[in-house]
Amino acid sequence: MLGIELNRKSELYLWHQIYQNLKELMISGQLKAGEALPSTRELAKELDVSRNTVCEAYDLLIAEGFVISRQGASSRVSDGLCIEPLEPASSPKMKSKAVRSISVSFQTGRPDLRQFPRFLWKQLLHKAYEKLPLETFDYTGPQGLSELRVEIAAWLFRSRGLKVASDDIFITAGATHGLHLTADILCKGGQKILMEDPCHTGMLGTLINKGCSIVPIPVDDRGIQTVHLSKYEDSSAIYVTPSHQFPLGGILPASRRAVLIRFARENDLYIIEDDYDSEFRYSGLPIAPLYSMDPQRVIYVGTFSKAVFPALRIGYVILPYQLQKRWRDLRTHMDVQNPPLEQAALAEFLRTRKLDRHVKKMRKVYCRRRKVLLDALGEAFGNKWIAYGDAAGLHVAVDFPGMSFGEAFKKNCLQNGLYVTPLESHCLEKGRHQSKLLIGYGHLEPDAIKNGVVLLSDIIEKSSF
Repeated sequence: MLGIELNRKSELYLWHQIYQNLKELMISGQLKAGEALPSTRELAKELDVSRNTVCEAYDLLIAEGFVISRQGASSRVSDGLCIEPLEPASSPKMKSKAVRSISVSFQTGRPDLRQFPRFLWKQLLHKAYEKLPLETFDYTGPQGLSELRVEIAAWLFRSRGLKVASDDIFITAGATHGLHLTADILCKGGQKILMEDPCHTGMLGTLINKGCSIVPIPVDDRGIQTVHLSKYEDSSAIYVTPSHQFPLGGILPASRRAVLIRFARENDLYIIEDDYDSEFRYSGLPIAPLYSMDPQRVIYVGTFSKAVFPALRIGYVILPYQLQKRWRDLRTHMDVQNPPLEQAALAEFLRTRKLDRHVKKMRKVYCRRRKVLLDALGEAFGNKWIAYGDAAGLHVAVDFPGMSFGEAFKKNCLQNGLYVTPLESHCLEKGRHQSKLLIGYGHLEPDAIKNGVVLLSDIIEKSSF
């Protein structure tokens, strides 16, 4: 009658199949405005289904306005339903290139997930679920679980010597999410944000996507060069990684920290402190956060992505009091809150000091792997390289004086099964760091590190510089 064919093996109910077929006929113009539909009895007999099945399809069409039904009259197609079909959008066909699989990846920022105590985490999740009160499953507000904020405050005191009130801590879905909200507060109408150069490109992209106007400030082996700040007094914020600068790895000295604080106070702006992977320092005591020098001018951004695992998506921001109401408003209208279960499990992980023990264990693991990397570089390149930065983190910036690494070199490495990042890809202003590579080692076993360095040496030897 109408050319409707039903698939009785489909998981889609028969009434829904009838509804979809009729709707498509109306939209395509095959059933025209004002045209009478078959009676429910006729169509049921034609399709060999119950009348109730057809009635359900007709009822939904009437409810959505596709069909007009009047007492004692045939159901008819509504006016104005026909839509001209469009050519389906298609993505351009890309020629695939044969690329060797990656045998060694020196990607930065990757913790060793094989070492994470998954069974313990499973127990913590189960325990947290059993203990969570019913009201926790409702909307609980934008600040985060109180128990977690208390434990983060205690963790910061134990690990950094930082005294902070739990009421000033706001839970986020990672450091990037924290920077999103911070940019919403500080970056109005394309205001300038001063940023280390080179920098973390993920964080840079976040600020650019928020409409911020980025001003690069050069970095040396000790962090941001504060002598350049005086040129940019009309800025709204400064983004820094003072405890372990990404990607060069330097520690910002006290004198430059003091300059930053004075500059922020004198120009009524904020310092965004990203405490990038500072849990993993392999010599000496932990570096005190910049936040401790001025809690009213520094916004401290932290995350558990490296200490626990990246997919956890729990971070935190310590906010000056004057920004907290605006943060609550923004978070409430963005996504309200983080899921409570993972927060509760992390709070227990912190409370029992089991996270402390895991970080202590991984600090030893990563320290050994860093030494393996440096030894392998010495064997492969002799004294023709320089390692930058403090003995910390999950990567090393390595300088090969006289060489120049760009995108062509990176592609060449990929073709040969090696992933490595030229430091230039993290630079806003190009040309100052062409001889440096970033070599991530945290996720690699010692043999893989050695093999990767040998492969890198072979590729460099065959390249023309």
